[in-house]
This record gives sequence, structure tokens and C-alpha cells, in this order.
Amino acid sequence: MRQRLTLGIAAVLALAAGTWHLVQGHIRATALAGSAHDQPRPHRHHPPHGGTPVAPGDEAFHLELVRDAEAGTLRVYVLDGEMENFVRIAAPRLTLEVDRGGRKDILALRPVADLATGETVGDTSLFQTQAGWLRTTGSFKGVFRDLKIQDQTFQAVPFGFPEGNDKDP
Repeated sequence: MRQRLTLGIAAVLALAAGTWHLVQGHIRATALAGSAHDQPRPHRHHPPHGGTPVAPGDEAFHLELVRDAEAGTLRVYVLDGEMENFVRIAAPRLTLEVDRGGRKDILALRPVADLATGETVGDTSLFQTQAGWLRTTGSFKGVFRDLKIQDQTFQAVPFGFPEGNDKDP
């Protein structure tokens, strides 16, 4: 009986020691993972429509440009600094000066209403234009003029298309 009790106590102690070893390993792994998680990560922006990110100013906002070559259209979405939420603005149009290899154009992007989101002309995050050359030209330089988003105004926002101007895409 005494031998059986000694074996039982030894088994419990061995089991406890093994469990404690596993717990310590888990604590170490969690601490290491936490310290890696706490390290600063690169700041990344992911355009929700797979378009070109353009950051006016200090990246408090973003524009996402989406070209539809088949339709010859260019859509511009106004987004927050993280490119996660749409930002509605009251602009009657967005003015875009374009240089496509020496040929200069001015595009007026008109506000687009969306019944699904409740956006209306005068309170929308989507602007669109159409131009025949957008069907065949996939690369150009552009400058947005007099862009007003919430309480900020941006006089000239240059970018290249399709690369954009966002330093942290």
C-alpha cells in the first residue's frame, strides 16, 4: 500500500512538473509574441477598389482613382486616412488637370449619387468622369486643383497614374 501511495505521489508530481513546464513555455511564447506585436509595423494603405492611392497633404485623407478602360471612365473615391471609410463631401465637382505625354486635358469629375448608401449629389464620396482617351491611355500625370475635404483645402495635389503619390501604399 505504501509503495502504491509513493508511486501515486510520484506520478502526480511528474504530471505537475510537466504541466508547469508547458505553462512556462506558453508564458514565454505569449510574451515573445506580445513584444513582437507591440513593435511598430509598417503603415500600409489598401485601396478598397484596387485603385490608385493619392494622398493630399498629410494623409488625413486619401483619394482612390479607379480607371475603367472598357467604359472610358475614371472614378474617384474620397476616403479617410486609412482608406477604410468613405468621406462624403459637398463639392459640385473635382477638377483634375492631366498631362498625358504632352497632351493636356482638364477633367471635371461629377458627384455620383448612390441610393444604396444614401449618398446624394452634394453629399457623396464618389466622383466620376468619362473621356475617350481613358480607353487607351493607362498612364498619365495629374494634379487635383482646389480640393476641399471637410475643413481642409488642398490647392495642388500632384500624382502619377497608375502609381499614385502615396509614400506608404
